[in-house]
Amino acid sequence: LDAALRQCRAWLDAGRELSIAVNLSTRCLLDLTLPDQIAQLLEDTAVAADRLVLEITESAIMTDPTRALEVLNRLHALGVQLAIDDFGTGYSSMAYLKSLPVDELKVDRSFVKHLRDDQNDAVIVRSTVDLGHNLGLRVVAEGVEDEATLNELATLGCDSVQGYYVARPMPAAELIAWLATQPQPSASHD
Repeated sequence: LDAALRQCRAWLDAGRELSIAVNLSTRCLLDLTLPDQIAQLLEDTAVAADRLVLEITESAIMTDPTRALEVLNRLHALGVQLAIDDFGTGYSSMAYLKSLPVDELKVDRSFVKHLRDDQNDAVIVRSTVDLGHNLGLRVVAEGVEDEATLNELATLGCDSVQGYYVARPMPAAELIAWLATQPQPSASHD
């Protein structure tokens, strides 16, 4: 988290209004001191809380839902953005989804990969986009590897995408140069 927020600060200092996402382990999610630690890191780096996106999995939440909800509520109160990563692959109930203070659903790549040639995956992705939007959440599709899938997701109203079609993983130092070569998209692409 410290390294991620320091990188975010460097991007901001370079004039790039970027956010940064960090995956949280189950152990971190259940640590009642985590919100205080993050508040201190945000203060130390002078990064606005809404620039930090913490990604959590359904299974991490289900390990100890009461404790996880307490930590998530405190993080949300700080202004940190919260995302459910790999949505649809866990075993959580809709009851938990409606009570979680999350801002974003990330559709797992296993559904996105065959979106165009598997009717069941297409229904799951479309339903997840609709569900997320109806709950007031942003929806991100993971694993976008070609233009046709990107276009289909745009048609479905997906808010943003990530995957090899957009860019391969790269060191933070290369991101600013890569961004300078990209046309400004009409929709957000993570």
